[in-house]
Amino acid sequence: MKIKPIAVVTGGVTGIGKATVDAFEARGILSYILSVGDLPDDSDFRKFVHCDVAESGQVMEAFRRIEAESGQINYLVNNAGVLSYGTVLDVDEEEWDRVLGVNVKGSFLCAKHAIPLMSEGSVIVNVASVQSYVAQPLVAAYCTSKAAVLGLTRSIAIDFGPNIRCVAVCPGTVDTPMLHDALVQASDPAAMMAELDAAHLTGRVGKPAEIGELISFLCSDKCAFITGQAIRVDGGLGVNMGGSKN
Repeated sequence: MKIKPIAVVTGGVTGIGKATVDAFEARGILSYILSVGDLPDDSDFRKFVHCDVAESGQVMEAFRRIEAESGQINYLVNNAGVLSYGTVLDVDEEEWDRVLGVNVKGSFLCAKHAIPLMSEGSVIVNVASVQSYVAQPLVAAYCTSKAAVLGLTRSIAIDFGPNIRCVAVCPGTVDTPMLHDALVQASDPAAMMAELDAAHLTGRVGKPAEIGELISFLCSDKCAFITGQAIRVDGGLGVNMGGSKN
């Protein structure tokens, strides 16, 4: 009997994480979902582990369970993330620590415990952001955290290649629950959504499946020559300076 490849996807209940799990499932890959969210739909291709990735004890126990049940990990997708608004004057230390704890420390902790269970040909994908390169106003903690993810990606690729590849994906705005949580805080959500669509050269924000399919592809042998790199999938958001075409 052929053993199913094993993936670990953090934040895999909704949005990009769920889309990644769906893409893995289509390839016959079993996914362990690490999340503080609700249980996902039942499936023979997914298992749920309640875990706050910023808490080292919870991460350790999650990977002990995975090792006991499956004995290996082929793919790790560090997708769990939180967004916070504010300048360095507005964000208090507790909130700063929360954002960097989930977005950076969480990726570090999961990699730390996954790598000993990985063999040759394994892949780690870190979900960063277009804001690893550019920034919008009022996201000091988030922007900082996503820039740090790129440094972590390079370090893992260097330290554990050629056996393990490590890449980052940098989405633009994507239609996820995180986006809708931000929209409800706007004075005019519809106007903000229209502005976000227009900011992308594609004329719209991304779909979770577009990011999830890319992550799955990066975890395939067809991408065996890609490591240490950040792949921007941002609908052109990060290249447009604006201005008139006339």
